[in-house]
This record gives sequence, structure tokens and C-alpha cells, in this order.
Amino acid sequence: MTTPAHERLEVSHAIARIHAGVMALVCAILGGSGLFIMTLWLVIKGGVHVGAHLQLLSWYFWGYRVTWLGAFVGLFWGALAGGIVGWVIGAVYNLVVWMRQR
Repeated sequence: MTTPAHERLEVSHAIARIHAGVMALVCAILGGSGLFIMTLWLVIKGGVHVGAHLQLLSWYFWGYRVTWLGAFVGLFWGALAGGIVGWVIGAVYNLVVWMRQR
């Protein structure tokens, strides 16, 4: 029979780690779809200076513009950036968990 302290230790070891790949996938979906929807929203909204602030992302995301085609380019770049950020967060989190469990 196990003791309650031993059970708590087992549970903390079982739920402490996350999958960096899953975190990357979720962040990629959120980043890509978020930039895609924001771009389309501004294109449909229209106006004189459409997406002046969002247009600044073209400094970092090659080919991105606040246009219909730019929405798909933003989908790619947003997914790529989100995936990288998600994977790094998951990997760093797992590293911290590993260091604390040593």
C-alpha cells in the first residue's frame, strides 16, 4: 500500500511535463489563424490607411501585406512563428521541471 505523500509525488511527476510538440502545434494554429483573421478583418473593413500598424509586420514576415493574398502569407508566417515560440516555451518548461525534479 502506498502512502499519501508517495501518491502526491507520483502525481506531481506524472503531470509536470508537457509535450513541446503539442504546444508548438497549438501555438502555430493560434498564431496563424489569428494573423489570418486580423488581416482579413482589416481588408474587409477597408479605409484610407488599411492596417497601417499591422503592415509593419512586413519588416519581419517576408511577403506579408494587408491584402487578400497577404492574409495567406500571414497564415504561414504566423503559424511558423507561433510554432517556434510554442516549442521553445514547452522545451524551457520541461527543462525547468527536469531541473526541479533532480
